[in-house]
Amino acid sequence: MDIGASHLETVIAFRRWSARTLSITTTRPSDYAFRPGHYARVSLPCFERPLWRPYSIVSSTDQPQLEFLFSIIPSGRLTPLLGELTVESVILIDRNPMGFFLEESLSPGEVLWLLATGTGVGPYISLLREGGIFAKYQQVILVYSVRARAELAYDDELRALQQQLDGRFHYLPVITREPGTGYLSERIPALIGSGRLANELGMTPINPVRDRVMVCGNPEFTSGMRALLNERQFAPCRRGQAGTMLFEKYW
Repeated sequence: MDIGASHLETVIAFRRWSARTLSITTTRPSDYAFRPGHYARVSLPCFERPLWRPYSIVSSTDQPQLEFLFSIIPSGRLTPLLGELTVESVILIDRNPMGFFLEESLSPGEVLWLLATGTGVGPYISLLREGGIFAKYQQVILVYSVRARAELAYDDELRALQQQLDGRFHYLPVITREPGTGYLSERIPALIGSGRLANELGMTPINPVRDRVMVCGNPEFTSGMRALLNERQFAPCRRGQAGTMLFEKYW
């Protein structure tokens, strides 16, 4: 196939988090520059025409490889094939990274909330690995919601970071469909709306004077969060205009 201006890269590692959630690591083009929050369009050379799908880049900008987190969609055309790749398989990555889910779009604040469902945690891993946010905010809080405990990708890395940055970084997993885990189990908008999330951290409720909020996940989640934050007078980020809330919808 004619790959045009895209890159043919090699798979160098996999990590399976659950039956349907995986991370894939590939070689990185020497001239591939991105910022945390950018995504890459990915395909496979088996298609006559590239079937591009966007995946957030999990790597930090200084890592020599590219890493992506994805869920297998059984009825999908691409993700079942990605799940069958092996080390040394070839993958297609579009020439340039894309997207506007960049923390720098937010106005200065004291506390940064990173709210995610499922594979929406991907861009936050890149941001946390980069580390620059810890010089900008007094506290960084990641609230990460999945259906079952096994789907908590990067859980070990996030716990280690919380221990390393005691009091600066807080990691709160939420498990919505697996009773008895001992984790928070309500959906994130409900936890924020009731004040329980703030209580867990010994904080006052989320407000636009102190807090900056990034939201990444499924459409129902992002819609619920947008309505809640609008009620609390958070301002959206627009091109050329900093705001207090920033959204990325994953499909």
